[in-house]
Order: sequence, then structure tokens, then C-alpha cells
Amino acid sequence: MLLKAHSVFKISLTLSIVFVVVGVLFYDWLGEQASSFLDFAVVNFNWFYLLVGSILVSLCIYLMFSKYGNIRLGKDTERPEYSTFSWITMLFAAGMGVGLVFWSVAEPVGHYTTPPYGEGSTSEAANVSLQYTFFHWGLHPWAIFGVIALGLAYFSYRKGLPTTISSIFYPVLGDKVYSVPGKTIDILAVFVTAVGVASTFGLSALQISGGLNYQFGTPNTFTTQLIIIGIATALFIISSWSGISRGIKYLSHFNMLLLFLVMALVIIVGPGKQIFEMLISTTGSYIGNIVPMSLRLEAFNDEASNWIGNWTVFYWAWWTTWAPFVGAFIARISRGRTIRQFVAAVLLIPSLVSFVWFSVIGGSALHLIHNLGLTGLASNINADVESALFVFFGNMPLGFLLSVLAIVLIFTFLITSADSATFVLGMLSNNGDLHPSTLVKVTWGVITAGAATVFILAGGVDAVRTISIVIASPFTIIMLFICFVLFREVRKELKVSGTQS
Repeated sequence: MLLKAHSVFKISLTLSIVFVVVGVLFYDWLGEQASSFLDFAVVNFNWFYLLVGSILVSLCIYLMFSKYGNIRLGKDTERPEYSTFSWITMLFAAGMGVGLVFWSVAEPVGHYTTPPYGEGSTSEAANVSLQYTFFHWGLHPWAIFGVIALGLAYFSYRKGLPTTISSIFYPVLGDKVYSVPGKTIDILAVFVTAVGVASTFGLSALQISGGLNYQFGTPNTFTTQLIIIGIATALFIISSWSGISRGIKYLSHFNMLLLFLVMALVIIVGPGKQIFEMLISTTGSYIGNIVPMSLRLEAFNDEASNWIGNWTVFYWAWWTTWAPFVGAFIARISRGRTIRQFVAAVLLIPSLVSFVWFSVIGGSALHLIHNLGLTGLASNINADVESALFVFFGNMPLGFLLSVLAIVLIFTFLITSADSATFVLGMLSNNGDLHPSTLVKVTWGVITAGAATVFILAGGVDAVRTISIVIASPFTIIMLFICFVLFREVRKELKVSGTQS
């Protein structure tokens, strides 16, 4: 039975509205149920999340260095639509800019006081904290994004199929991708995307509210956070009228320049020598320990197992809620690249930028706490995660300027991500339409803003952690099938062309 093209839009929009309504009316119940599921997932399926993440990274690295890397995402004569600089800034800003700023101080300091192993608040804990922060923001998340992006770009631009998640399964499902099986995949992808974007939206509102409260005494209340969501929604709807080539492109350029300005100022007024030492040494320890970290499970240590679940498993699940959105957006801007160019850029460049960012911001915070003995700073940061970045800046020279720049950075990252997300939601929910109507994008913008409100009502950061894992779980299984189909098809293409040995 074939389904109409707009059925995905109607059903996924209905599911998202139901999520918003249930969340607003029964936010206490939603938070409790999500917490119960989180406990179940951490205890029983942490191994599955880690295994899937490792498989995705392995596939990306293999494709990058294999002969399949020469396959172009499009016709053999096509060339990239965007310059390399614009391409990289757009994929990075749409990918995880908001999260980078939110966790820049809170995660390294949290790992320092409560490390994955060993004693907290020691020199070893400081080194391990950055190593695991690199792990959570390095190759694994970008492999999760990259596999979906690669599958979409390959089957859409190389094989001429619609730019939908279900198109990746055409070699297995055939014309069933246009009926119930395929549309079910697309509906799940759109719903997961809406929730994933909303979680980021909620985190941004919490952090901006915390920053305004810390610097200007603005009440850090639900009303303030709601006003922030409303202003951001209005701004990214205005930006969405300009499309990718103007609004998103220029905002992405601005984001990256502002990000590097903040880092440059911190290096100048902070512990510059130690920052570069931390960057180099932690990158080395990350590379040397990536396999043990990727497969580390603590079968006989409940405390360590809970740490893995609350951090690593949460991140892998959270990145999965972003995967359809970021993957579809990266695919949209990557036509004409080869698989090798695509994987190298998507996997390595954002990871390196993340490493520099955490070394500069998180490393400087660790310097203040460990080297200068500001132990009270660690307590304040752990007690108020939303304001952690601003608490840190309050102990730095040029702290007020840095805080203002950070608020602007969060806001522009938020607008860029939301703008990109509404474009992708419009595309995925309308049979891969590469030019979704403004009305459709605005509709999705309003829904994601409503879902972000649900996250704040249900418990803020904790709600983001728990509900993200609940929503992402089914899609994690789909990711494994995407790996299988993609690998099989690129092998088949070279075999048919006669270049397979």
C-alpha cells in the first residue's frame, strides 16, 4: 500500500504535538517514566550503545582509507556546491555548537571531581577528565552523524532517490520504502529529530538564562527561559526565510569567528602555555586509549558502570537523536564531494576544533581549580551546571566581556541549529523536498520550541539526558542497518564497475 507524500508530515507532526501536550500536562510523570527507562537502559543495554558507536567509527575510518573513498556523492562530473570553508562552518555550527558551549566547563570539571576511575580532584583526574571529554566530543559523535549523512548523500545524489532516511533502505525494501515500512522509518526519523533539536533548544535557554542571571541579576525562572525560547524562535524563523545560502551560511561564518575570538581571548589572559600542553598531551592520550574507552564496561563495579551510563551512554543516545537532523543537513550541503573528502572533513575537522575548544575553556577552568587551588569554583560549577561557563568567566580577567560574547555565541549557535533543523524537518517530512516551504519550516519551529518547553518543565538538564535516551533507542537499531546497507552498496558499485579485485 503506497502512502501519500504528506502522510509523514501529518503523522510525525501529530506525534510531536502529542509529546508537547503530554509533556506540558504531565511533566512530572514524563520525567519519572524517562528516569525509569534510563535506569533500565544503563543496567541492561550500555554494552549495545558502546558497540554501535564503535561500529560506526570503524566503518567511517575504513571507507575513508579504502578504494571506496573515490566514489563521488553525485555524478562523476559534479563538483561541490559550497567552498570548503563555508561547508565546514555550516556542518560544525549545525552539528553541536550549542552543546560545546554548554558543557565546555561543566563536563571537564565534573569529570575532575568525579572521574570515571581513580580518585577525584587529583592530577590524574585532571588528565582523565579532558581525555574523556575529548572522547565524548570526538570521532564517535561525528561518526554517528557521518554515517547517516553519507547514506543520504549516496542514495540521493548518486542513485537519484528522494532525500529521506527510508531511501537508504531501498536496496533491502525496494518499492516498500514508498509504503508503510519506509514511511514508518521516516516518521520515526522526523520525530527523533524534533525531540533532539528540542533538547538542544532547552539547554540553550537554560544556559542563556543562567548567564543573564549571573551577570545582570535577571531572574533565572521558567518565565525568563520561556521568553528566551520565544525570542530565539522568532529570530530563526526570520533567518529561515533567507535559506541555506544566505541565512544559515552567514550565521555559521559568524559563529565560528566568534568561537575563535572567545578562545583567543582566553588564551591571552589565561594559562596559554598549559593550554597547549593539555591540547597536545590529551590528544595523544585520546588516540592511544580510544579503543579501551570505546569498549570499556564495568561488569563488577556498579558505581563505574553508572558513570558510563550517565555520561557515555547518554551522549551516544543524545547524538543519535541529532543524527537524522545533522546527517540530513550535512548531506544537503555535501553534494559533489567524494566519500574520502566527506569522511575526512566530517570526522576529523570538527573533532579537532572541539579538542581545541575544550582545552582552552575546560583546561583553563581546571587550571584555576587544580593549579591555583580555587576548589570552591569546582563546587559552584557542579552545583549550577547551567551557569558553569559564566561562573568560570567570573574568575578570569575580561570576565564580563567574555560572558557577553558567550551569551551572543550561544544565541547565534541556537538560531543556526534551529534554522538548520527546521529546514531538515521540512525536507524529511515532505518526501525529501530540498526546498521546503516557509510555512512547513515555521510549523516545525513552533513545535520544537514547544518541545523545548517540555524539557524545561520536566526537569531541565536531567530531563534532556533521560528523555533523549528514551526517544533515541529505536533509532539506534536503525543505525546498524544503515551501516550494513551502505557498506554493501558501495562494494557492489565498484564490483559492477569492474574495479573490485
